[in-house]
Amino acid sequence: VLKFSQYTGAHAMAGRWMPGTLTNQITTKYLEPRLLMITDPRTDSQALKEASYASIPVIALCDTDSPLENVDIAIPSNNKGKESIALLYWLLAREVQYLRGSLSRSQEWDVMVDSFFWRDPEELMRQEEMDQDFQDQWVAKPAAPAADDWAGQGGGESWEAGGAGDASWDAPAAGGGGAADDWSAPAAGGAEGAGW
Repeated sequence: VLKFSQYTGAHAMAGRWMPGTLTNQITTKYLEPRLLMITDPRTDSQALKEASYASIPVIALCDTDSPLENVDIAIPSNNKGKESIALLYWLLAREVQYLRGSLSRSQEWDVMVDSFFWRDPEELMRQEEMDQDFQDQWVAKPAAPAADDWAGQGGGESWEAGGAGDASWDAPAAGGGGAADDWSAPAAGGAEGAGW
């Protein structure tokens, strides 16, 4: 909302809506806007109600569950996710630039949509700390121990030396023979002797 108002010259009211902003002329925050744009008619119901009393046209980003009472123009959208709200305000700000003539439709708008995303400063600090800890973990990792050197361990024969690699694939497995290869034969010391 703040970036939208920055690029369009609109007055932003982010945060809590002060009741009487559009109807009570005595308050210091009294406003007389020509147009009211709200993100969610359900949560901004007080502003919507006051706009109807003051006959101010209302544009609202409406989801499927949004009440449409006193909404003049409903823009069907997902108004629950912060990324989708940011994208919608970016599109609207770009369209306002096009309509004013300050931006030609043939050229790209150099403002990235990422700048419209609202980010919590504490969340950004936590993310930076996690990234730094992750970087430190990989940078400070000790060298691999010598035990991981598989080539230096004994007992391994060379494949070219002709160890077990020369044996016939049709021959029975080493240590096996006869009954061990018969899968239908009962196992020695199996379940029969155990009282099953």
